[in-house]
Amino acid sequence: MKQFMILWIGQLISSIGSGMTAFAVAIYVYQLTGSATWVSVAALLAYLPTILLSPLGGILADRYDRRLMMILGDSFSALGLLSILISIQTGHGGVRPVFIGVTISSIFLALLEPAYKATVTDLLSEEDYAKASGLVQMAGASKYLLSPFIAGVILSVSDISAILLIDMATILITVVAVGFVRKRIQVMKPSTNNFNFFREFAEGMKSITRDAGVSSLVVLMFFMCFFVAFIQTLMVPMILAFTDAKTLGIMESVSAVGMLIGSVLIGVLNIRGNYARILMISLMVAGIFMAMTGTTTNSWLLVVYCMLFFTALPFVNTSADVLIRKRIPNDVQGRAWGMISVLTQTGYVVAYAVCGVLADYVFGPLLMDEGLLAGSIGQLIGTGEGRGIGLMLIITGIVMFAFAFIFGSRKSIQGMERSTYELAHH
Repeated sequence: MKQFMILWIGQLISSIGSGMTAFAVAIYVYQLTGSATWVSVAALLAYLPTILLSPLGGILADRYDRRLMMILGDSFSALGLLSILISIQTGHGGVRPVFIGVTISSIFLALLEPAYKATVTDLLSEEDYAKASGLVQMAGASKYLLSPFIAGVILSVSDISAILLIDMATILITVVAVGFVRKRIQVMKPSTNNFNFFREFAEGMKSITRDAGVSSLVVLMFFMCFFVAFIQTLMVPMILAFTDAKTLGIMESVSAVGMLIGSVLIGVLNIRGNYARILMISLMVAGIFMAMTGTTTNSWLLVVYCMLFFTALPFVNTSADVLIRKRIPNDVQGRAWGMISVLTQTGYVVAYAVCGVLADYVFGPLLMDEGLLAGSIGQLIGTGEGRGIGLMLIITGIVMFAFAFIFGSRKSIQGMERSTYELAHH
């Protein structure tokens, strides 16, 4: 557990830095363009390469030193940040250099994520999976809890260049932490014998498809990623419609306290069962509060709804993580997590591709002062800039609730609890 904690601290610091960059990039692009569509394009480019290359990253994580893969992925991802910084400092600003930079970073992060998830299994016993998952969720929560607040304050006195420099510094700290762990643990040596990409790819896919419970869970998590991407992308333009960047950062940070609460509860409770039921209920709760975020422009109510939404997410992610981790053998976990990443996070890609366009050209006009729905739904949730996004979040939350109930009730997912127990005792 000690080696895992060192690795976790490094990832916590890295998460704070990357969260600051994501926040600053979203604001930078929105201020340049005034368009939710371009904000969603930036988010798409920051995720798509990582998602598409995750199977390759997973294959490499199963064949080579997983901690070395993490060092290389983190180190080279800094090149994308450096390219954005240079373009701004040399007067070549605009959205194009930002898009190129986030794409470069995303490509190299594909080496990091499957290796990190598989390394957790390397370092821990099965009894520690849930507690470790809660800590991992807490590290992930930092990009929503701390990053927006810090970045918002920095942006009030400086610009995106300062954020990029800080993020690159956090990457250096992370690389040192991973290197420290690598020196103290026996790691697998590179193997070049009988390597066949397509066979390795097929084995990774087979580890998912041969288990009906894992397959159903992957489908459910695809839809969860799709729905969550709406609120992650559209909250920035919706809130900026009635406040400034500093206030937005404070609101996002306070809202994300929910992820910290959820992660701490998981760590304290050290949940050891009922994962399938917890998954379904927490995802339904998340859907309810996502819908509520779209109903108001009151900052305090919005923060409360967002906080409760974020509180539910660690329970969803931890339940899915433990159910899958216990079902898949360790020697194929790199490939499995790579495939699971590309299959589930494609939901983000689809959402990023459509949500900005829907906000700007469909729902936005409907709820402008003279819009088609101004006299009906507009009387309930308001009209004007950003209210079309509010309607989108209401609809998305309702659909998220329905999918959680329908898929979470499936026997293949509910049966994973019993099967996991049997596998653990035979």
